Amino acid sequence: MILPIVAYGDPVLKKKGTEISKDYANLNGLLDNMFETMYNAMGVGLAAPQIGLSIRLFLVDTSPFADDENMSEEERKALKDFRKVFINATILEEKGDKWAFNEGCLSIPDVREDVFRQPQITVEYYDENFKKYTETFDGLIARVIQHEYDHIEGVLFTDKLSSFKKRLIKNKLSNISKGKINADYRMRFPNQKKKR
Repeated sequence: MILPIVAYGDPVLKKKGTEISKDYANLNGLLDNMFETMYNAMGVGLAAPQIGLSIRLFLVDTSPFADDENMSEEERKALKDFRKVFINATILEEKGDKWAFNEGCLSIPDVREDVFRQPQITVEYYDENFKKYTETFDGLIARVIQHEYDHIEGVLFTDKLSSFKKRLIKNKLSNISKGKINADYRMRFPNQKKKR
């Protein structure tokens, strides 16, 4: 089932998510719905707060980046094959010189800005079967994980911009929060009531 994506301005996007247990109600159904929602919106990652749930859960599929001809065959293969669920994730370490990449977010349509992040991260997390991992990721995979991880920490990529850049996009963000945006996917705006 395709779920509406929560738009910028909704308080759930600014809350730190709570951990979940393997007994979380209908976890597999939720994951299926999140993947379907992400693919429908042409995203490479989706975090639970973006569908209105303040829990520490996100998923990533970097395969759309694998079409970049400027990458090595090895890099493209790594991106093509990377599809993971992250539950109760904690970034243990971030390393390297920060680099800029033009980021966007399904909750903030039509806004893209350069964000600086470190290129290598070590993450502790559980997968969908509640198997625990500690893994190191780098490059674009690390960046997508950092972006989604920020969501479960109540942080948006726009929070990482300079005050000058924030002023430049202030009106766009205000319009998004008011629902004055045409997205190619279902969205839920802060002033709309939740439908049950």
